[in-house]
Amino acid sequence: MVSRLWIDNPESGLIDRRMKRRNQLLALFCLLLFAAFGVFYFQHWVVQKPFGIILFIGDGLAPARLAPTRIYAGGVDTPLALDSMPHLALVKNYSNDFAAPDPAAAASAIATGIKVDRRAIGAEFRGGPAPTLLELAERAGRATGLVTDGKIAGSTAAAFYAHATQPPAQSEIARQLVDLARVDLVLGGGADDFLPDTKAGSRKDGRDLLGEIRRKGFDVARTKAELEAIPGWRRPKIFGAFAAAELAYADHIEAHHEQPSLPDMVRRAIELLQYNRSGYLLVVSANLMRKAAEQNDGEHTLAQTAELDRAISVALRYAGENSTVIVCGNVALGGLHLNGSPFRSDRGIAVLGLNSAGPQRLRPSRT
Repeated sequence: MVSRLWIDNPESGLIDRRMKRRNQLLALFCLLLFAAFGVFYFQHWVVQKPFGIILFIGDGLAPARLAPTRIYAGGVDTPLALDSMPHLALVKNYSNDFAAPDPAAAASAIATGIKVDRRAIGAEFRGGPAPTLLELAERAGRATGLVTDGKIAGSTAAAFYAHATQPPAQSEIARQLVDLARVDLVLGGGADDFLPDTKAGSRKDGRDLLGEIRRKGFDVARTKAELEAIPGWRRPKIFGAFAAAELAYADHIEAHHEQPSLPDMVRRAIELLQYNRSGYLLVVSANLMRKAAEQNDGEHTLAQTAELDRAISVALRYAGENSTVIVCGNVALGGLHLNGSPFRSDRGIAVLGLNSAGPQRLRPSRT
């Protein structure tokens, strides 16, 4: 009979534990090396999508507007935020049927990438709706936002969410926005288009669209304080209508106790949209500068262009490096012309005055 006796060797167990620990450390080292290589590869070779995309549309913005705005805002030596843009391009923005587009067709071309007929909004000339940038961003999982200092149902803003081959009433455009309710954040003016005439609005169908969109889960803000109070820890569903018509000009201080400025709305929109993991698209329409130009109001035309530039500066500061900021004009017929010989030290209202020789320095014309 054969018996076997196992004798435990303490040194053998110690060697096994050391080898096991060495193998664990080697595996951890390899894992860290692989992760570091992956990060390096992603940062240097993989084309990354920007987390935030912010598109500014200046109504009537053209290169000729920049020089007088620069002088008005701070003097000829003061750079604008626009001057920091690393790339420059010119836009051919004619409509499908006319060489000179109206604001609706011009904005629709930017919003859809398709030349549409004059007075059409987000619709092909054959009659079908054209997908807009906001709709494509929503399908891709991005949060979406629309900010304007004009009317929310105005032609430039509407081109990014509405579809019509013939120019509809603004009350109809407002209905499309609320019935679809696909834009996560909307801030601007034009509350009259969303309220019935029984509530001091302009709607004749009796619908209270602000009440309807609140019932769909949106926070409705009517003042600057209410906008600032909205919590930013969840995906936004926000509708802000801060004036019956367009918002007040930037120099109307009393109105801005209740109304947010364009830079205020841009800052708040970025703060609220950036919590979406898949990123966001924010469209900003600076409409008041066109309103002032159409009224031959030179001072407010330049002041609101400078306000657009401040909003761009806010976007560049708050959006971060992993974001893309694009600024473009939609239509610029006529425009501003810097005449005479302004002094180098001139700024502000002096640009609009008369110099000692008498000629007018800045002559605004209709945009």
